[in-house]
Amino acid sequence: MTQPLTATTVKGNARLPRIALVGVHGFGERHLENLARLGADRTLELVAVADPQPPEEGTLDPDVAVFASLDELLAAGTAPDVVIVSTPIQTHAPLALAALRAGANVYLEKPPVASMAQYEEVMAAAASAGRLVQVGFQSLGSGALPGIEALVESGEIGEVRGISATGQWLRSKAYFERSRWAGKRSLNGIDVVDGVATNALAHAVATGLRLAGARTVTDVESVDTDLYRANDTESDDTSVVRVRVAGGTALTGRTVLTCALTLCAPVQSAPSVTIYGTLGQLTLFYTEDRLEVTSPRGVRTETFGRTDLLENLLAARNEQDLLSPLSGAGAYVSVLEAIRTADAPREIPSDFITWEGTGDDAHAVVHGIESLIRRATLGQATFVELGAPWTSSGGPTLDIDGTPVATLQDGSRIRPTSSPRPYLHPVRTLAGTVVTDHIPEDHVWHLGAGVALQDVDGINFWGGRTYTREAGAYVWRKDHGRIVVEAANHADGERREQLSWLGPDGSPVLREQREWRWAAVGNSAWKLTLDFSLESATGRPVLLGSPGSNGRPQGGYGGFFWRLPKVADATIWTPDSRGEDAVHGRTAPWLAWSGTFDAGTAGVSHVTGGPGLGHPATLVFLAAPQAPDPWFVRHSGYPGVGLSLAWDAPVSTEPGHPVHRTVTVIIADGFLATRDIEQLITTLGESA
Repeated sequence: MTQPLTATTVKGNARLPRIALVGVHGFGERHLENLARLGADRTLELVAVADPQPPEEGTLDPDVAVFASLDELLAAGTAPDVVIVSTPIQTHAPLALAALRAGANVYLEKPPVASMAQYEEVMAAAASAGRLVQVGFQSLGSGALPGIEALVESGEIGEVRGISATGQWLRSKAYFERSRWAGKRSLNGIDVVDGVATNALAHAVATGLRLAGARTVTDVESVDTDLYRANDTESDDTSVVRVRVAGGTALTGRTVLTCALTLCAPVQSAPSVTIYGTLGQLTLFYTEDRLEVTSPRGVRTETFGRTDLLENLLAARNEQDLLSPLSGAGAYVSVLEAIRTADAPREIPSDFITWEGTGDDAHAVVHGIESLIRRATLGQATFVELGAPWTSSGGPTLDIDGTPVATLQDGSRIRPTSSPRPYLHPVRTLAGTVVTDHIPEDHVWHLGAGVALQDVDGINFWGGRTYTREAGAYVWRKDHGRIVVEAANHADGERREQLSWLGPDGSPVLREQREWRWAAVGNSAWKLTLDFSLESATGRPVLLGSPGSNGRPQGGYGGFFWRLPKVADATIWTPDSRGEDAVHGRTAPWLAWSGTFDAGTAGVSHVTGGPGLGHPATLVFLAAPQAPDPWFVRHSGYPGVGLSLAWDAPVSTEPGHPVHRTVTVIIADGFLATRDIEQLITTLGESA
């Protein structure tokens, strides 16, 4: 057992723990302030510092020895009880090893090491020496963490659905030029792994992992990295890191932690970690030890105290007493290792960056980054999966005369509670205006254009909460299915797919035959036809339902659904009605939606908030000829259009008797009038 670091002299007088600080500049200045505070309280004695650049005269007490290196400090016989390492990242491991060999406990600044190999080496050295290593993740000393655990265990926010860590900071050119190692992945062949997730906002990642129940290397099942840079550096400054926790704990169960971080925000904000529950959420602003609780009881704020990690180290008798032990940083090092071994961060093109300020004070702002980070955390999605305009993503495309007008997404990376399924996004006009959205902030389970149902024999293939007749409300349930493509045949102007609708246990519930067809309609419009049939795969009848068929008034959505992006000055009409309220829940041969779409051309996405706004377009949805399904229309809450397969009563599908629908959409640049629409429909030979 390691004894507390208050030793006894031969005369029986207690002496104070002897502390040595390596690195007195940068964050080392914070340590000097803390050491002065604790020294004045007679908690410890600062006996020596080491730095190639000595501190300014008068910074230290005269009896504090000053050395150029830790080796010199140890060789002088200083014999510190604790060595604090606050130096460049690449020096952490060798300095910690030297301190441990000298018999000292170590306070190791974050990130503790620059690779998994170094982590294992320092862990082994600490065990061999019988010494303690505390990692400087100060947020782990917050009283908010046990407070959060107690709140989750109480059930106030229900079951945990996921955790996110967000940080939106801004850093100037000077920040990336502050030292030789700043912004580097390696230096002279030595790992550095500086970056937004491994250094600047490392506390967000570490705090998120701790709340997700991930401490050791084996607690991490997988790490997805999506790394970018807007600055002229090697390392990432804008990234999403998604961690799947192995097994989980009694507190959280199987958990996904999504870290969405940037140093290129327009305005700096307090970083946070959020736990999403079925009944509410907890958001910890960890730099302030402030917790915001949202639950059925309302919204309240609680503020907690914090234990100083150096004081905690001095008082610790064994590793279990440490609040941030090196052994508890294994999960964090797993994330660092994934980033270290990932491909180099991709450069964000200058078209998507605005520079604010001048000279060394200038800082990059990535267009639309605030919205992208919110969507990433809510949807547990990477920037690639969101389709951020500076990424390359997607599957096969639908082309017209060589121009891509839609991209097929297989949906396999969509989070489970959003009911993963294939869909089209982005869908564009011939001029390039994007007319679909996916994983939007308001409903992250809305996915472009496709087919989805909220109730298939009690299984949710729509995503999000489920409306039940028993509750008379939307509730979170573990009832989400997924739709997978079993086979596909893609040709010019046509794609045929065979799909399986699988329940939560992976068993087939429905078989679907889906066909997409597309063709130009003149120079400024094209048409997209979706033909699908749903057949029971269970050997018995299967009921296809909706919130409406389960008692939700005016909530009969399900079947074909098209999620639109933000549209300004939208006009919605049918041949005889106009406006959301007038057309919602009614039948009509076609429904048109026109407006100024918040999307640019030539691949500039609607999330940029930059150039290319204000492109008029019109979508014309033609009703299915097989049945008089009512239109489901939303505009005031969010923009979406669907044809309701089960408006107020379920529809049955049986083996050999599929439910079949055909929907055609005309996608046109510019504003179309009723006369234009009817002429187009007549030209196409469609029934109006």
